[in-house]
Amino acid sequence: MEKETKIARRPKRRRRHKSVEKPRKKTDELLKGAFEENFADFLRFIYPDADDLIDFEKGFEFMDKELFAIISDRERKNDKRVADLLAKVHLKDGTERLILLNVEIEAGDDPDFPLRLYEYNYRIRDRYKKIVAAIVVFTGDEKQSRPSEYRNQLLGTTLSFKYLTYHIFDHSADALVAMKNPFALIVLSCQTALLEGHISDKELGNKRLSIAKALLSQDYSHDRIISFMGFLKNFVFIDNKYINSKFDQQIETLTGGKISMGIIETLKMQERRDGKLEGKLEGIEIGRHEEALEIARELKKEGLAIEFIAKTTKLPIAEIEAL
Repeated sequence: MEKETKIARRPKRRRRHKSVEKPRKKTDELLKGAFEENFADFLRFIYPDADDLIDFEKGFEFMDKELFAIISDRERKNDKRVADLLAKVHLKDGTERLILLNVEIEAGDDPDFPLRLYEYNYRIRDRYKKIVAAIVVFTGDEKQSRPSEYRNQLLGTTLSFKYLTYHIFDHSADALVAMKNPFALIVLSCQTALLEGHISDKELGNKRLSIAKALLSQDYSHDRIISFMGFLKNFVFIDNKYINSKFDQQIETLTGGKISMGIIETLKMQERRDGKLEGKLEGIEIGRHEEALEIARELKKEGLAIEFIAKTTKLPIAEIEAL
């Protein structure tokens, strides 16, 4: 009896989920790929009058190499700016414009962020002599700082650089689902991914499935669905084979067998392999170009002829003259 009393008085243990760190940090590359593949819907999401302004039939030109040349390799390594996009769009008035999309992956509050974005903007404008629209998408938690202006004032001179911002919690989950825009579901995926390590795998799996069902309820193409499902499963990551297998089965059932997650995973693996190879080759190319520029600078300091420097470094004469 005494033993039973002791047991009865024993304080109840609070049940809690295994407190874990995120099993794997969501990658910048996944999010960047989602932005690229859904860029038209992103613009419609950000600009309600996008179809009146932009000639979508002419498509977009993503200028990754040009952006890498503007943002130095050192800045990219320190800043992890791999999620930035520079895109050329065509307006309906016949003009070409550039859009710099900066995706702030981390939830940290960098006080120098507005200055950094201003620097990127004027570098691009200086190089291409075109007006640059800057858009920042913040993907941190609801406490994340969201600066929308760089401002500097000195002795009567004022510099003000304002840019468009969007935070993934600017809309509720219900509002995002109701939008009937696939990019809204990417935003919802970003919200959900932040729950990794804070709720159980089962709950996270249910939320991930709800996003998939929201997409399947719309009349999207087969390719669009396949692309989104691959992104969703990898971005809202769950390190549980049973839950992932169940998700695969549910998707195949919901699509009547038309969508096989196994095939999607195979395709994504191939894309990642191809992307890594392309990235390495691009990195080598950029590195060689930067090395050639450094050599050209030194030769130019020595007073050697521009033609000789061009022949030695294989750089265009105009580029050497601009150094």
